[in-house]
Amino acid sequence: MSINYSAYDAKARFSEVLRQVRDGKTVTVSYRGKPVAEIRAIPDSPPSIEARLDDLERQGVLVRTGEPRTPVKSVERRPGALKRFLAERGE
Repeated sequence: MSINYSAYDAKARFSEVLRQVRDGKTVTVSYRGKPVAEIRAIPDSPPSIEARLDDLERQGVLVRTGEPRTPVKSVERRPGALKRFLAERGE
């Protein structure tokens, strides 16, 4: 169930908006009659990348190629990036 607020009302009743979101409702905020934001609860655990891609495909936002899927690898950060960058610049 979605509840609608103008930007002014959402700001004035922010505590009430948060209480409704905590109760599982979705709040839509509009500006000059046009919906601009949606506030909803954050799920306990974020969906996996594959689940998110499947959801986007169902919504029609994403079209996948016919190629077989390969697992998406996470990007690993290497410590000392700033130090290496400065060393390359000679600083």
